[in-house]
Amino acid sequence: MKSSLEQLYVDELKDLLSAEKQLTKALPKMAEAASSEELRNGFEKHLEQTEGHVQRLEKIFAMLNQKAGGKKCVGMEGIIQEGAQVMEEAYEGEVMDAALISAAQRVEHYEIAAYGTVCAYADLLGESEQAELLRQTLEEEKQTNEKLTELSKEINVAAEQASSDDQPENRRRRGRAA
Repeated sequence: MKSSLEQLYVDELKDLLSAEKQLTKALPKMAEAASSEELRNGFEKHLEQTEGHVQRLEKIFAMLNQKAGGKKCVGMEGIIQEGAQVMEEAYEGEVMDAALISAAQRVEHYEIAAYGTVCAYADLLGESEQAELLRQTLEEEKQTNEKLTELSKEINVAAEQASSDDQPENRRRRGRAA
């Protein structure tokens, strides 16, 4: 039976490493599905950051003299599966972009919660160097979430306008007004 905070900390780090590695496979697909160049670029930039997050976690495992990996993050797996289902829907343009932002923010919120937790554990365990590395990642996750929120303001409005333009009654009204 596992009974120490240090064991829990290592397990949570393994979970995060799995989550980040899963994301490195999902983000290129999200970028490809995006119609907004700004959103696509954001996903590509976040992929680079995510690869850096993997490297930081691997560095922490080396500091702990622990083997990296060995655990699958089922939480992230589920969130990614939801995102994949969204991409299979017949949404187009701005509506697909709005759906992608929604899926991406679910990912970010999961990561923010997880990194906040391991930061607290690292602090309690006196692992200040590891805590600093984890806080860097936590801040990047928060910034990514903020960027997604800002981008969603523009994209969600465009998605709503595109949806309104596609309604038959709106096409009829435009036809009569012309």
